[in-house]
Amino acid sequence: MVLEIVKYGKSVLRSKGVNANPNDPAIAKLADDMIETMDAANGVGLAAQQVAIPLMMAVVDVTGVEDRPSTMEIDGQQLKIEEHMPLILLNPVLELGDEKEDGIEGCLSFPDLTGDIMRSKRVKVKAQRLNGSPMEFEATGLLARALQHEVDHLNGILFIDRMNAAQKAGIAGRLKRLQKDNR
Repeated sequence: MVLEIVKYGKSVLRSKGVNANPNDPAIAKLADDMIETMDAANGVGLAAQQVAIPLMMAVVDVTGVEDRPSTMEIDGQQLKIEEHMPLILLNPVLELGDEKEDGIEGCLSFPDLTGDIMRSKRVKVKAQRLNGSPMEFEATGLLARALQHEVDHLNGILFIDRMNAAQKAGIAGRLKRLQKDNR
């Protein structure tokens, strides 16, 4: 079922999620609904906060994005990304690499708004799968960026919080309108 995506102005977007319980049968249904919602909106990631549920759960799928390649590795072994997508991450924790890069980001909760955001080029991820088993991998490219963006959401941090002052000043009017329209 396609869920409504919460837009900027709703307080749930600033909520830190509670840990997701993989033994809760509602979590699997929510994961399916979030993937369907992300796909319907043509997104590459979606956090539970974006569907009004303050939970440490996100979905990501970067398949088909050719202009922003990604890698995924376990113990230095390169994986075929398409075999692991969509990713469903419960209670993810990231270890950020030291090397950074600027990149364009958008967000389904901020329609028609993008910005240049500085992010780590490489991340290490520790999370749980739907069945509760641990998952660990490293990612680069768009996958690394999407993971950082979604885990920020899980902690109540929005991509506009990562913009430099000049960028944020340039979109201040649009942000006020969005906030006013979505209270």
